[in-house]
Amino acid sequence: MSEPVNESDISGRSAASQKRRKFLVIVDGTPESEVAIHFASLRACHTNGVVTLLAVIEPGEASQQWLGVKNIMQEEARAEAEELLHRLAAHVNEYAGIMPELIIREGRRAEQVMQLIGEDKDIAILVLAAALGKEGPGPLVTMVASASEKAFPIPVTVVPGSLTEEALRSLA
Repeated sequence: MSEPVNESDISGRSAASQKRRKFLVIVDGTPESEVAIHFASLRACHTNGVVTLLAVIEPGEASQQWLGVKNIMQEEARAEAEELLHRLAAHVNEYAGIMPELIIREGRRAEQVMQLIGEDKDIAILVLAAALGKEGPGPLVTMVASASEKAFPIPVTVVPGSLTEEALRSLA
């Protein structure tokens, strides 16, 4: 099973992965992120690509006097992110027969996604799934839809979070 890598490990890509198109999926444990993972996995399988799963640990708010608590919370968040990525990697392997690349970053989600895309030129497509809740489609989908100056420098595929397995297979 692949080990999660830090942002500092990205530049050490193997020669074999440099020619393969990467499908980036931001994972957060939501049902719609699983739909995005399924779509990206099927597309990668059909195009001999790679799925890259990114978990971003958002910074917590804590004052200096609570620094020890903040450090413990960050360690717990990292452990949870690693567990989630390993579980999803096993799922992708079972689902599509491929082993994804796993990355954990710390910081603001949109900033970390943009930074990773800038650093890893093999990332060709960002795959997002729109949320189904009353809160809207999600912050990254909203940012992409706004076509602001913060738009992503690569193509973005947004799949409805409600797609059935049959619909996913026919689209991918």
